[in-house]
Amino acid sequence: MAAIEEGWHTVEDGKKLYTKTWKTESPAKARLVFLHGFSDHCNQYGNLFPALASKGIEVYAFDQRGWGRSAPEKSDRGNTGPTTRVLDDITSFLKTVIPCPIPLFLMGHSMGGGETYLYAAEGPEDIRKHIRGYLFESPFVDFDPKSKPSPITVFFGRFAGRIMPHHQMVNRLDIKLVAKDETRRKQLFDDELCHDTGTLEGLAGLLDRTSHLNTGKIIIGEGAGEGGVTRVWVGHGTKDGVTAFDASKKFFDRIEAKDKEFKAYEGYFHRLHDEPSPEREVFVNDVADWISARSIEPVQGDAGKPKL
Repeated sequence: MAAIEEGWHTVEDGKKLYTKTWKTESPAKARLVFLHGFSDHCNQYGNLFPALASKGIEVYAFDQRGWGRSAPEKSDRGNTGPTTRVLDDITSFLKTVIPCPIPLFLMGHSMGGGETYLYAAEGPEDIRKHIRGYLFESPFVDFDPKSKPSPITVFFGRFAGRIMPHHQMVNRLDIKLVAKDETRRKQLFDDELCHDTGTLEGLAGLLDRTSHLNTGKIIIGEGAGEGGVTRVWVGHGTKDGVTAFDASKKFFDRIEAKDKEFKAYEGYFHRLHDEPSPEREVFVNDVADWISARSIEPVQGDAGKPKL
């Protein structure tokens, strides 16, 4: 069984972020930093993180600002700050595991997948050079039509956001589109930390990131990772009713990388790791196998050297 460590990480502006680590029993072959999705938190990945740790992959995760235990007060819910703040928080957390003596990977689910794409394209080069590969689970490149808000709602939300950036708005996801398994649906619906609340500023930043991904304003080329190589793996379910499968595939096709793979999971919903057995084990094994295959070579250059 994986050893679990909980803690808190304080970022530059003094905000404390809840952290959790799933350690391996034997020496780890790789380390994975994971970014969760909208209305989510790192303790909702019990079908994924322990399984990866059992396969020799350490998992380091944190509740992003505005979510989970990093939002102790109701007034904190969804208060992510602008996109610059989101990226700075990711950088701050990554610095806690860098330099890394074993291959380091960055993975995101849904909203976290969109953030991971943006980080691969625009994150600090001195951090990205330590990242061997990027993985994406149902990345948020665009809304699926079943979940897409109306243009009028988006317009007035953006307008109001300029005046009241910290005003909170509940945007409840249709739980029937999120997961196929009824037990997981109920667990997610009953979890008070999955509060479906965003601030107008945070929601506008989320929509902007999505728009830039979908329209091609964000481009990922070769050279985004360790050794000057971009390595990308994407998994997306064909029955995802939250994030658009077709938009995800189109963005993937634009990535300029020799080492990239897109895996379509026929009939899977949004949370691939929460599919009923044995489907979820297929996804977990695919993730672990991709990471393991790219963890054979030692850490390149100065990426694994200790700081002086």
